[in-house]
This record gives sequence, structure tokens and C-alpha cells, in this order.
Amino acid sequence: MAEVVRAALVQTKWTGDQESMTKAHEDYARQAAAAGAKVICFQELFYGPYFCQLQDPKFYEYAESVPGPTTERFQALAGELGLVMVLPVYEQEQPGVLYNTAAVIDADGKYLGKYRKNHIPQVNGFWEKFYFRPGNLGYPVFDTAVGRIGVYICYDRHFPEGWRALGLAGAKIVFNPSATSRGLSSYLWKLEQPASAVANEYFIGAINRVGIEDEFGDNDFYGTSYFVDPEGKFVGDVGHDHDPELIVRDLDLGLLDTVRDRWQFYRDRRPDAYGDLTKP
Repeated sequence: MAEVVRAALVQTKWTGDQESMTKAHEDYARQAAAAGAKVICFQELFYGPYFCQLQDPKFYEYAESVPGPTTERFQALAGELGLVMVLPVYEQEQPGVLYNTAAVIDADGKYLGKYRKNHIPQVNGFWEKFYFRPGNLGYPVFDTAVGRIGVYICYDRHFPEGWRALGLAGAKIVFNPSATSRGLSSYLWKLEQPASAVANEYFIGAINRVGIEDEFGDNDFYGTSYFVDPEGKFVGDVGHDHDPELIVRDLDLGLLDTVRDRWQFYRDRRPDAYGDLTKP
């Protein structure tokens, strides 16, 4: 397996309907593959708006089974392009049982499984408990053509436990697709995820959509998507803070061994002393 993996992130604006949004992401995937990328992750709830600014049951219509129509559509594309894909979608397990989910597809088009967002906010502009149940699949890591990858989703990033669980399971790259607003969390955006990459000694791909989706609210999604390495350094430039962008970067996975040999965080951790931390 190659030590250097070319990886891609997509940050973009809501186009106004699900089909054109889906086609736009098919185009981004083709552009990424043409640029030599071997893995790509889209933004949170990628084929729709960020409807959680409102509480309205009409948006349940965006939910679908996983695997299901969108997953299968991108399975075919992944196989055609030889591209590992992380697809953040709205999942309906059964009527009334809904999750904020990311499907993972291997480079041969095989569906590998899914991650369900574990931490669900319920604050102004992010009324997610109206739409999603907390995830119940733990923190899976997926064996792909580019190595072991994990997924965290948006609000999850504020909680250290899942980051560590993914590292303990052998993740080398963790993707965090998000929808986060300029006035709320921008001071944390370039702080938390680099710190988590250092603490857990892997690469993180952080994705945020861009623009204001006026029909749904005034959240100003500020993009600035990026890859960060296990030394906490951005890999290339950070994405634009207003414009759609395909971000393609080379990740040197050999750096993981270098960092883990230098800092023995996994050796020196003390789970035997964590008992009180696991109490509600």
C-alpha cells in the first residue's frame, strides 16, 4: 500500500434541489479522480440543504435507506473511478427511526458499512434532535483501498472519546464532514481538529459547507475545509471561507509511524484511571 495517499474534500453551496446537488457531487468526484485522488469525502448531509435550522417534518422526506438509492448510485461511480468515497446522508432505518449517517464505499464500489453520528445537538440553528436519533453503531473503522479510515460527523468533534476510539481501532485518516456557522464555532474550527489529530496521531479531513441558505435560516457556513497531519500542521492551504472548492492533498502516511515513535501517547495512556470519567 502506498505511503502517500492523495485525498479530496468537497465544500460547496446548496444548489436548490436534491438532484442537481447530487449531480454536482458526481462531478466533484470525477474531478478528484482526474486529479489523482484515491479517497474523497463530501460535506454533512451532502445532497440536501442544512434543514436543521428549522424544525419541520417535511424535511423527513430527505431520508432514505442506507444502503439505498444514493449509496447505490455512488457505488457505481466509485467502482468506475477507483475512488474510496465517504457519503454523509440522511438515513431512515424504518419509519420514524432516522439518523445522521455516513456511508463508506471502497474503490471497487463495494459498500463497506456506515457510521451514525453519535452526538446530536439541540441549539439555536442546529435543531438536530428533531431529525436524528443518536448513533448506535459505535465508532467503526473501515478497511479500504487507501488503508483504515474512520468517520466523525460535525458536533461529534467536540467530544474526545470518539476520536480516541477511532485511533485505538487503527484509523489512519478520519473524516469529519460538517455544517458549521461563522458566528458560532469558527474560533474552534482550526483549534479542535488539529489538536485531535495530534492527540490521536492520525490525519483528519475536516469539511464544512459554504454560504447562507436563505430559505432555511441565516447560518453562514464558512467553508475553510482542510486536511491536518498528526503534527497538527495543515496539509497545504485551508479552503476558501465563502466559495465552493475541491481540496486535493497528498497525505504522507509514513508520518504516522514517525509521530507514534516520537510520542508514545497510546503506550502511556491510563484507562485504568478513567473510571469516574465514564459516569453520566
